[in-house]
Amino acid sequence: MKKIALILCLICSFYSCKSTKHSKKSSRNTTTVSTKSPGAVIDNDTRRSTTEIPNISEPNSRNVNFKVAENIIDYAMKFEGVRYKYGGTDRKGMDCSGLVTTAFSSEGISLPRSSSQIALSGDWIDLKLVQPGDLMFFATNGKNRNITHVALVTHVNDGQVEFIHSTTKAGVIVSSLADRYWYFAFVQARRVL
Repeated sequence: MKKIALILCLICSFYSCKSTKHSKKSSRNTTTVSTKSPGAVIDNDTRRSTTEIPNISEPNSRNVNFKVAENIIDYAMKFEGVRYKYGGTDRKGMDCSGLVTTAFSSEGISLPRSSSQIALSGDWIDLKLVQPGDLMFFATNGKNRNITHVALVTHVNDGQVEFIHSTTKAGVIVSSLADRYWYFAFVQARRVL
């Protein structure tokens, strides 16, 4: 009974979080993880079930425009080492949402300015399917699970996820989800490309 209640809660939260996207994306080539059997993937283009998850480190398996994602990441990386500044969006200082909105605007993609509002953009994705160019959201206020931080995925290799973000202590840095703090603060991942 507890499993059924948990599944229903997850389904309800998934549908309540889904929102209209602020960027163009083809609805083709979408992939979802099946809850019927572990590791099964349903390809929405052909409606067939397979047990193989694509290698997410290969550009050809992406559901997003690889070149646009690469350009956004490259632009964000130019700010590595910039100090943290609340509300900042330039080399004088940058906050987490400022870094993400500035990087995406370099490719003509407009996103809301706050982390919690950006978290309503695009489509929710399973952490196992995260790819470079996707966004990760974190709750950094202790036990409160409200989204307060956003990061841009820069690299994924064998389940290891690295992301660029701006922290209050270190400014713009690249971190890993393998870091205990970020692992436990993680809330969700979204794809806006």
